[in-house]
Amino acid sequence: MIQRNNVTEQIIAYCKQQIRSGTWKIGEKIPSENQLCAELGVSRASIRSAIKELTGIGALESVHGKGTFLIDNQLDIGGSQEYKITSEDCKDMEKVLEFRRIIEPEACYLAARNMGEELLGRLEHTLEEMRCNVGDSLRFVEADLQFHWLLSQATDNPLIEKSMNRIFKENLEDHEKMNQVFGYQDGIYYHTMIINAIKAGNPERARGIMHDHLQHGVDRLKKGQIKK
Repeated sequence: MIQRNNVTEQIIAYCKQQIRSGTWKIGEKIPSENQLCAELGVSRASIRSAIKELTGIGALESVHGKGTFLIDNQLDIGGSQEYKITSEDCKDMEKVLEFRRIIEPEACYLAARNMGEELLGRLEHTLEEMRCNVGDSLRFVEADLQFHWLLSQATDNPLIEKSMNRIFKENLEDHEKMNQVFGYQDGIYYHTMIINAIKAGNPERARGIMHDHLQHGVDRLKKGQIKK
């Protein structure tokens, strides 16, 4: 049983031990708050504080109605968690778009070089989903982000894939703002051009179009056309 001094810190230490030992595995649900309370002999408030901190550093993710899941087992790299991408980092849309503008054009270039017929077909399907959902902000942006996610997967680079997955996941809650940034027609236009460049076997052009696509969003945001 955990002693009553520095309770939250000790719960966090316990959780980290479960993660490091492999008892808690990535993708699996961790014990419920009630289970942890009973096992450790602490209050539910202390459990929640510990889970909140581990969620903030990107180790855990709480899903409403389903529970809390382990999503990352890399803890205390270099003795600090300050360089993990957190949900707080993704709240500033301008910073998110700047990051994407730096990463995604090169990701698009790599994807275009690696592109096969099956993946190209999936990109075309997401583009058609965008066209079919003009006027439905949520479904449109889900298809939009799926297009970008498929490109990140096609890079065959796990660093790009994992970092972009985190960014896209956090941005889903801001779908209406994302839609204001890119608009319906802008997204369709740029994605069509990217697919055409890939079909033409021109990864350099695909890279340039992706840069223009994201730069356009950054420019509109800086001009105050939408709220951050």
